[in-house]
Amino acid sequence: MTGLGLALLLVASRSFERATLPWLVASQTVPVVAIAPMLAVLLGQYGVQGFLPKAIIAAYIAFFPVAVGMSRGLRSADPLHLDLMRTYHASGAQTFRLLRFPASLPHLFTALKVSVTAALVGSIVAEISTISFSGLGKMLAENSRASDTVALWVIMGYGAVLGVTLVALVNVLERWVTPWSRR
Repeated sequence: MTGLGLALLLVASRSFERATLPWLVASQTVPVVAIAPMLAVLLGQYGVQGFLPKAIIAAYIAFFPVAVGMSRGLRSADPLHLDLMRTYHASGAQTFRLLRFPASLPHLFTALKVSVTAALVGSIVAEISTISFSGLGKMLAENSRASDTVALWVIMGYGAVLGVTLVALVNVLERWVTPWSRR
């Protein structure tokens, strides 16, 4: 939701986009391995542990592709169609609802496919980098310390299957939401 809201703001104001986009890009260059322990310590001071730090890191990683993809999609409406909407005196809300938003959906689903896999990797890294008592990251860390290569391959394979499954679910959702864009 944060990515969608940010995309709307980026499209609504070019000056906001020029001021914000460099900071967004810079925020994504900080390694998750550095952010995860810092976030865990910071939240731990307030008694927050467990699932929430991992979820925040996954959301942090996922919001950027959604924001950029959706803003690109909202600008992808055909200029002739936009002129037609102006000719019919369509309001900004009508233009958004009837033209811009439907045109942006293919871009949104492409961004969601990237985001869902990035969030999966981010949550695994967060489990390794924070004090986690469950999850693939914890299993990877434990089996790495034990030098159990077979277990490491199995865990990585499971992570790959999970990533493929998540992308397939986004594909199913895309086909359901955008039946007009089937190739």
